[in-house]
Amino acid sequence: MKKTIFKAVAKLNKALLPSYSKKQLDLSKASKLQLAIIGWRVYITKNALD
Repeated sequence: MKKTIFKAVAKLNKALLPSYSKKQLDLSKASKLQLAIIGWRVYITKNALD
């Protein structure tokens, strides 16, 4: 059940949150909010795949 929830949240992230890799964002110049969004997406993606 946990994995299905993470998969659903991952789909919402893909639809709602910006993709910084497509925008070629430099991580050293990213704001705290952008880093938080990147971290959130990594956490959700990692748990959806495991």
